[in-house]
Amino acid sequence: MAHSSEPKAQVLVVIPARHGSTRFPGKALAPIAGKPMIQHVVERIRGARLVSGVLVATDDARIKKAVEGFGGEAMLTRADHRTGTDRVAEVAVQREADIYVNVQGDEPLIDPGTIDAVAAAMIEDESIRIATACAAITQQNDIMDPHVTKVVRDFDGNALYFSHAPIPWVRESPEHVAVRHWKHLGLYAFRRDALLEFPTLPPGDLERAEQLEQLRWLENGFRIEVVETEYDAVSVDVPADIEHVEKLLREGSV
Repeated sequence: MAHSSEPKAQVLVVIPARHGSTRFPGKALAPIAGKPMIQHVVERIRGARLVSGVLVATDDARIKKAVEGFGGEAMLTRADHRTGTDRVAEVAVQREADIYVNVQGDEPLIDPGTIDAVAAAMIEDESIRIATACAAITQQNDIMDPHVTKVVRDFDGNALYFSHAPIPWVRESPEHVAVRHWKHLGLYAFRRDALLEFPTLPPGDLERAEQLEQLRWLENGFRIEVVETEYDAVSVDVPADIEHVEKLLREGSV
């Protein structure tokens, strides 16, 4: 990948990709516009300016073979990881980098600019150990949708809480209170020490209740910087989502 100048930090993007998905088994290899989904993800990440390398971390030899088949790099990881972060942490044990970015393998339209924005926040401020991204919610029904994860932040842009619930909850009628709701985008950047610590941290009641692994960091006292972006994630959760992604690709709107 050609860069006008070398990145200030070694930024490795890791894509955790399991073959066994409950709602859509084998979705990493599902064809989208003639290419396996994981190839779309890798190719879009390669467009990010600050990225030094892209690695698919998988538990399945079929995914590894497919990635290597289109010229990508893949590593076989343990099959018993409970979260994607645990899988990325296994990579960090074997591969040194300054910053690791965890990108979901089911976002074939991932925006390279969002990856750069999150990586840049960490490059510019070395005190940030974990960063993620959010986008303003523009559709009213997304606020109430439990499939859309919301985030609330403090004055410095640090995460206060993540939830499937509509947070903040507006008690007064909307015309009396002006509040913005933010969608959390499942993209994370970590420094190596924080990432290696993750598998040792005890999960808490909030993580178990919400089923959101990022709450483990908050429950264990970590600070998470949340970077605002314009990008609104389009993820593939079920086979029907592929048609929507192909339509967006045909229209050239992404």
